[in-house]
Amino acid sequence: MRWLSIFIALTTVSAAQASPFPTDDDLQRFIAEKAVLTRLDQVRERITDTTSELVVTAMGFLGVPYRRGGNSAESGFDCSGFVKAIYEQTVGLVLPRLAKEQAAATQAIDRKDLKPGDLVFFNTMRRAFSHVGIYVGDGKFIHSPKPGAEVRVEDMGVNYWSRRFDGARRVIGGQQQAALVPAEDRAP
Repeated sequence: MRWLSIFIALTTVSAAQASPFPTDDDLQRFIAEKAVLTRLDQVRERITDTTSELVVTAMGFLGVPYRRGGNSAESGFDCSGFVKAIYEQTVGLVLPRLAKEQAAATQAIDRKDLKPGDLVFFNTMRRAFSHVGIYVGDGKFIHSPKPGAEVRVEDMGVNYWSRRFDGARRVIGGQQQAALVPAEDRAP
């Protein structure tokens, strides 16, 4: 038994000295040299800033009237025109024009994974993805609802919206290159 203990101790010591894996010091040095943590914080901050800016920009259009086919504050918005305008102005990505096309061009996510800036879709015309809005957090979304109404915030938990919820999507610019075109690359 004593020999077994000595063998384990020697094996552990020699393995630690000859380990091909970096030690804690090597890892700390690598992180410091590459500024990995700083870069991660910058990316997180940029994403948070963009999401906040997107929601704040959308809130700036509260009260703009609904207009079928509308895609500007001057003429009014329909639901997909509103979402398209907000993403183009804030993020610089041009989403497709129709709600069903926006759904097809974005990544499906679970409702429990919703974050501010994600898109929420509803079946309001007896067809999938017939209405779209932007999730603002706390179970609420902003949208341009219908003729005679204005851009407003609504609670997704209300019976009308919860019964018609069709899914959530996330806009990820790098993954939908064919569907999402950076504003600077689109034709005039």
